[in-house]
Amino acid sequence: MARTRPLPTPRTDETLTPLPAASPRSRATLLHRAAEYYRPRSVAALRISTGLIFLCFGALKLIPSASPAEHIAVQATTKLTLGLLPPHILLPALATAEICIGLALLTGILLRYALAAFYLHMTGVFASLFLLPDAMWHHGTPTLEGQYVLKNIVLIAACLAVTADELTTR
Repeated sequence: MARTRPLPTPRTDETLTPLPAASPRSRATLLHRAAEYYRPRSVAALRISTGLIFLCFGALKLIPSASPAEHIAVQATTKLTLGLLPPHILLPALATAEICIGLALLTGILLRYALAAFYLHMTGVFASLFLLPDAMWHHGTPTLEGQYVLKNIVLIAACLAVTADELTTR
């Protein structure tokens, strides 16, 4: 016959013993330990999350009409290349570049090259604000497409942290 354990008695407020109040010094030590734990992991989190974003946005550009930035990307890249490359080549090339940047950020393989490609890519992305003013601005405020471009400031900040870490650790 199986032996059963008695159920634990639920604790009530009277049976709870309060924790001793933490001194400011012990709180500071705890916060310092937490900061030291998260510091090395934060750059990896930025690198991986930015890589995922690039991988996903690049993959969307491979599916016709799936990317909300597809037409803006083609128009801006056409202007940047002076119309030398047709759109049916530009979009897959741009998608491939974004996927490669994303994979390098995710894996850390060829990271320095990927970061250089990232900054070059971002130069082209932000050039669209000037190359396509009618699509990017409406009475001095960014359109939805302009906002789509401007949100990349956060990705640049993330990659600046990744770059600083990469340049100082190797």
